[in-house]
Amino acid sequence: MAESSPQIPTGVPTAARVYDVMLGGKDNYEVDRAVAAGSLAIMPELRDIALHNRAILHRVVRHLAAEEGITQFLDLGSGLPTVRNTHEVAQEVNPAAHVVYVDIDPIVLAHGRAILADNANTTVVTADIRRPDDLLERPEVRALIDFDKPVCVMLVGILHHLADDEKPGQIVQVLRDAMPSGSFFFITNFTRLGDAPESVALERQLLEQLGSGRVRTPAELAAFFDGLEILPPGLVPLPLWRPDEPVLDASTIDVRFMTGGVGRKP
Repeated sequence: MAESSPQIPTGVPTAARVYDVMLGGKDNYEVDRAVAAGSLAIMPELRDIALHNRAILHRVVRHLAAEEGITQFLDLGSGLPTVRNTHEVAQEVNPAAHVVYVDIDPIVLAHGRAILADNANTTVVTADIRRPDDLLERPEVRALIDFDKPVCVMLVGILHHLADDEKPGQIVQVLRDAMPSGSFFFITNFTRLGDAPESVALERQLLEQLGSGRVRTPAELAAFFDGLEILPPGLVPLPLWRPDEPVLDASTIDVRFMTGGVGRKP
């Protein structure tokens, strides 16, 4: 990990800390809580959506570690440490699994140091996913990730914080080209529900308060998986991806507003 203490800007909201608010965490500031409150006023279901996003992470990581033999996880835009992190799920299946968390928010590094001090197979790197070539060359990343072996690249709830002019599709392409055959990509994104006013209003809220935000169509999400073999059940609302329990009502906004899936590089 980096040696210097990260400078934490407490007067500017960040996606990682707003997400922490949604999950009921305590590692956030008033400015983050204000953004969360504004977003919840537009779409009260956002808290449940955040929980769905966390739950699919657990299911996907568990499946890839247990059923696909994946031992390396690169969690990009990982957010703050919270209940049942990627490394906990992966290393519960395989204690030798390697996990690298990457986030642009220095508070993630600060908290990662505290919880990972005794875990030699997991680290946190402060980097910008908009510069994937730089990220992949970081010594801290390469110390734990062997890019000659399959990797699970995780872009969970992060690409909707990138505008189109930040070229998220190109970012995914660079990452895909850098991974060996047999690697997996796990992506989730806010999904536009037709012309639903909630979708438009939430996108405007993200743009105004966080400076970034893009609610994408199912077709735009599917484009991130170009060149990959999508695992069943496909790109679906998060609770419908191999649920541990039956989903009783798949028509509600909290179920439908965020979509995701897993693709394998041939």
